[in-house]
Amino acid sequence: MILTIEKALAWAKEQLVLSDSPALDSRLLLSHALQCEQVYLLTWPDKPLEPTVLSQYQQLVAKRKTGRPVAYLLGYRDFWTQRLQVSPATLIPRPETELLVEIALGLPLSHDAQVLDLGTGTGAIALALASENPNWQVTGVDVNPDAVLLAKANGVANQLKHVRFLPSDWFSALDGNKFALIVSNPPYVETGSEYLQQGDVRFEPDRALVSGEDGLDDIRLIIAQSVTFLSANGWLAFEHGSIQHSPIQAILAEWGFDNIQTHCDLNQLPRITLARMPCPLSHQPRV
Repeated sequence: MILTIEKALAWAKEQLVLSDSPALDSRLLLSHALQCEQVYLLTWPDKPLEPTVLSQYQQLVAKRKTGRPVAYLLGYRDFWTQRLQVSPATLIPRPETELLVEIALGLPLSHDAQVLDLGTGTGAIALALASENPNWQVTGVDVNPDAVLLAKANGVANQLKHVRFLPSDWFSALDGNKFALIVSNPPYVETGSEYLQQGDVRFEPDRALVSGEDGLDDIRLIIAQSVTFLSANGWLAFEHGSIQHSPIQAILAEWGFDNIQTHCDLNQLPRITLARMPCPLSHQPRV
């Protein structure tokens, strides 16, 4: 069977009708099979596909039809201004997380601030921040050693080799360090949530998604331990679920944070909460 680019895309869209973005998925997968940019598909719609290319494309579409994330099929995901390698060892970077980067970049930090990305995964947040502020001393940590290796590779590929990536269970490998900013996109999905059976997350690692019955176990731990690792007037910023901002604000207040604020994403859903630690004097919450 010989198909042109246009007909192959039409076939794929029919196959992927249950996807949230069948047209985009079809173009991304065919661009990958052809090793070309998407504009090529629009420029040469009548070009016949070589049998080997068509076979590869059909296999990619079949895998996507089962729900496998496009990013895993391509091996990369674009985030901020970087192209990042991805693997099933980490979450796939999402556009919503770029809001966390934007907010962090707007904070009043020194030109050589110490910055920590907790649960760095692919290194997306750490590398985005470092790309905009080359003098920031950025560290990314992850409990998964495979994620650390992937983040290091992404740093090299994006010419950001000065970003430090370490294996660490949250703060466990960071004794004695102080940071002006701690950012995190931690696990925040509730155990047993229906969300875990939907879309791409079915193929992503549960340990990077799930955090107790209310989804806040890791966020509680990070807030409690961050008071030891934040410098005076340091900032803590999270991505979280759209209904979690109120309890997170309350926990931050209990631990002495001020300037607590929540920002909404493009869908006007509360998505990022941040706060300032005036002075890390106590390891116990205020009562």
